[in-house]
Amino acid sequence: MSGGKKVTKVFKRVYPFYFLIPAGIFYILLFLVPTAVSFFFSLTRWSLMDWSFIGLDNFVTFFKEPWLYTGLQNTMIFAILTSGLKVVFGLLLGVFLCSRIKSGEFIKSLVFFPVLVSTIAVGITFENLMHPSNGIINGFLAWFGLKGPNWLGDPDLALVSVALVDVWKGIGIATVIFIAGIKSIPEEYSEALQIDGGNAWHKFWNIIIPLSRPAMNTVIMLSLIGGLKTFDLIWAMTKGGPGFSTDTIASIIFKQYQAGFYGLSTAGNVILFLIVILIVMPLMKLLTRNEVEM
Repeated sequence: MSGGKKVTKVFKRVYPFYFLIPAGIFYILLFLVPTAVSFFFSLTRWSLMDWSFIGLDNFVTFFKEPWLYTGLQNTMIFAILTSGLKVVFGLLLGVFLCSRIKSGEFIKSLVFFPVLVSTIAVGITFENLMHPSNGIINGFLAWFGLKGPNWLGDPDLALVSVALVDVWKGIGIATVIFIAGIKSIPEEYSEALQIDGGNAWHKFWNIIIPLSRPAMNTVIMLSLIGGLKTFDLIWAMTKGGPGFSTDTIASIIFKQYQAGFYGLSTAGNVILFLIVILIVMPLMKLLTRNEVEM
């Protein structure tokens, strides 16, 4: 009898974990197995039909390439710039759209619409809009007597131009997250602030910013991860040019794959994976440590 009770007790303790089995299977098949295979093939020289083990040679070759450091620098600049702008503009738009304004739902739709558009389509469209002589943007500036720059042809301006397009496309997600965070703040804080004679600035600085920290941390993490592994928008707009001025690690990896260096490109993917982990994990701990509990 006691043995049956023990079995029942163990079953009740283990039973909830049975529901995790389907998700665990998908996680193993779609993440752990491809990750392990990528780590293995990064140590080989391989093609679709054959492979040979070469140890760490791919990593040594990858780190010897002079354009790697340019790509790493561009990746960090792009990730920091886009994530910072998404936080700032997403927060401001979130505060604006949470206020009692007319046509608020329509404005929300306009802000979120770029998220629904294909990244490649956005890149091709803005490549034409930013054309130095035939583009609408420079044509608009010409109406005011201003000479528009070569947005994508100037090495000093191309990366910033692509980053601004990325912010335009991704600002909708950041805004929605901030709206959810702001609306979750209890009204008691605002009522107490009004009793103390506080104004809109006091509410923004002393209530919204501290108490929307979880939303802000989410936007920072999503934007930073997306910026570190960005590829499709840059490839659609500049293909890493002019020269290597907009090359990121992801675009360099793709160029290696195009050239037939499959093992080398796989090693680059492993390096990019480790870079994202080494940056994101400590940053996540730092950000969550400073969250304000409501």
